[in-house]
Amino acid sequence: MRLNNFSLMRSLDIHEDPTFLPEVAAEVTEDRSEAKSTSDIIEQLMDARSDSASNGFSFKGIKDYLDCYRSGKLTPSQVAKNIIAVLEDCDKSTPPLRAIVQWDQEQIMLMAEASTARYRNKCTLSYLDGIPVCLKEEFKVVPYHQRVGTVYLGTEPETEDATVAKKLREAGAIIIGVSNMHELGTGTTGCNPNRYHKIPRNPYKPNHFTGGSSSGSAAAVAAGLCPVAIGTDGGGSVRIPASFCGVVGLKGTFGRISCHGSLPLSYSTVSVGPICTSVADAAIVYSILAEPDPLYPYGLKQPKATLSGMCAPDLKDLKLGVDWTFFKACDAEVLSICEKAVEYLRSLGASVVEVFLPEMEEVRVAHAICILGEMRDFLQPDFNKHFQEMNLDTRANLALASQFTALDYITANRQRTRSMRFLQEIFTSVNCILTPGVACTAPRIFESDLLTGSSDLSFTVRSIRFMQLGNFTGIPGLVVPIGYSTAGLPISFQVMAKWWDEAVLLRIGLKLEQFRCQTKKPSIYYDVLA
Repeated sequence: MRLNNFSLMRSLDIHEDPTFLPEVAAEVTEDRSEAKSTSDIIEQLMDARSDSASNGFSFKGIKDYLDCYRSGKLTPSQVAKNIIAVLEDCDKSTPPLRAIVQWDQEQIMLMAEASTARYRNKCTLSYLDGIPVCLKEEFKVVPYHQRVGTVYLGTEPETEDATVAKKLREAGAIIIGVSNMHELGTGTTGCNPNRYHKIPRNPYKPNHFTGGSSSGSAAAVAAGLCPVAIGTDGGGSVRIPASFCGVVGLKGTFGRISCHGSLPLSYSTVSVGPICTSVADAAIVYSILAEPDPLYPYGLKQPKATLSGMCAPDLKDLKLGVDWTFFKACDAEVLSICEKAVEYLRSLGASVVEVFLPEMEEVRVAHAICILGEMRDFLQPDFNKHFQEMNLDTRANLALASQFTALDYITANRQRTRSMRFLQEIFTSVNCILTPGVACTAPRIFESDLLTGSSDLSFTVRSIRFMQLGNFTGIPGLVVPIGYSTAGLPISFQVMAKWWDEAVLLRIGLKLEQFRCQTKKPSIYYDVLA
């Protein structure tokens, strides 16, 4: 408590009423019906991708799969067989990849054969028809166990899908299994030494962590097992692993994509989002998953998800906000490349405006109190009944959360009111806020981590520094890989926008992808289309 300044709330006198959920009403905008439809924009994105076929390595994305299927070069069934062979191989490799922790050959083939028949009859369901995807083990996915990274949850196979799993099935996607995660989402390394999970490896450097808690989702995408994975993000859990594994991660606005059917570990900070090989693919998945869900109370009043303006040729009409003091709180290598990325965006016509993000230390502590306090509340029965079966770092984090009081929690939510008001003010003068993705690159895995796990609160604090504002206030954030450290580890950049304005993130993200001069091939990579 003392080392992390977690008693800060006790010295504050905040008069604002608390905001317990960062729900923000959509702004009413005039309907410009001449604006391009989402499907037109997706077609344009697809066309653009074929122009930019680079001469070096590039990840296989949705377009590559669709080209194979539409031309008849490969069928979804053939791809599924390749994936099954890869899943068998990557668990036998040294060290095992441990990206996908549950999969079923029969299930994969059933979905693939149905998709193959649809391509044959020219009646595909969506851009995701035949596309391999995986979902974090936090979601209910028939017929897998919803273990949420533990050894004691999910004793029976699921009989009903989470909303996102259901939507992916309806879109014709091939669910290749459920992915590894940090136990109960309580950490940012992805280190999970228990018997069902083991430690997922970073495809760029297998002796480094993937980041967490959506660890297996990012590893699966970076290693080529599937171009799309779904994670949850309560403190950077989509964006940190995407950053560490050199892929794209999108955290939607609070309530934008339904959390129904995922374990409600922290109801006020978590958003669902895709991890993909490209911004265009993230846009496609977002356009399919983002809509109100009657089974999920938050986000019922959201505006229609659009991709408007995403393909604009430049960024001339955009103002990008940077709080340089906050921006610079990262490793020198990360800072150097992120500063260049800001200049690159400026060169495309955007204006870069200096902004001030107030009370960021209060935000840091208040977010920690909200997410840990809510997890501790939800996991009260587990803490009493399954304490001995939890990983050591999970026990430590939940024990720490037991020290927060009701007053701490209420003051933290009073702080949320202030922070959301500050952001509303900032977004009247800028379209988005730029930061590095993560302040450092993926940390190394030590022998002891494989046995007892890893608990390093100072690393946790550094890894979520640029993430917490989005989780605490509910604004959306996108991370895009922009380069590599001298050690060859990925470095990424983050763009955050106002509530419901994911389209502007995707627009800037598309341009950021062109900043990186070359994509390095991960040292673990499977080309399932070869």
